Amino acid sequence: MRRAGVGSIVVSLAVAAGGCGMAQAAPTVSIKAKIVSIAGFPGTGNKLGAGAAVESQVTIAGTEYGGFPPPLIGVNVFLPKGTVLHPSGFPTCPVSTLEPTGLGPKACPEGSRAGPVGRVRGEVAFGTKLVPEEGTVESFYAQGGGLEFFTYGHEPSIIEVISTAHIVPAQGIYSHELIAVVPLVETVPGAQDASVTSISLKVGSAIRRNGTTIYYGRVPRTCPRGGFPGKAELTFAGLGGLTQVTVTKELRVPCPR
Repeated sequence: MRRAGVGSIVVSLAVAAGGCGMAQAAPTVSIKAKIVSIAGFPGTGNKLGAGAAVESQVTIAGTEYGGFPPPLIGVNVFLPKGTVLHPSGFPTCPVSTLEPTGLGPKACPEGSRAGPVGRVRGEVAFGTKLVPEEGTVESFYAQGGGLEFFTYGHEPSIIEVISTAHIVPAQGIYSHELIAVVPLVETVPGAQDASVTSISLKVGSAIRRNGTTIYYGRVPRTCPRGGFPGKAELTFAGLGGLTQVTVTKELRVPCPR
């Protein structure tokens, strides 16, 4: 089966663990995130003003949705003030290429990849039985400055999901907000929708053009005391008698040494 939707599985500097006003348990979310170098480009990494990528590991736990967390349907990520993004300098991959009728990720233009292949893990239900689902996440630059993610689940179900996100300016201690919508993913007819339990992803790349190196993202030139501020809001679906809930947390990423 091939399932394609529009949304996003995106992770950046912060992810959450909070709740909404409903008297219902919310999933627990934890994250490990760090600013890292870009392979093949010396001088990148956790340095003020340098080109860099963000490497993240997100874990989601809960039993609210038939024994596992409710499906993730939205992610808003806020980047620290001073972060510089340069999406217009990169080739983009048309959504049509990633769709089931397209040629697939291998046909995306050179330089359009936003990072190396990531990993995703989830839970799918076959009747009353919960089964882990393993998959990969490939990120690409999209027209208009956004991002696209091609998620491919290969065991035990074959699942293909196209996800997108757009970026808007933010205010205060943040510079950009990434707004993503994660599609519900059906595995087999009549079963519960798939649920994400972990994502490992690295986003950020660079290209050389006419003797000049272009970085998708640059670290701010200054770092406030306590580290770079970040924030994320994760929204989980209100299915199976549950109320939709948003989990939020602020995070500080250590300043460069």
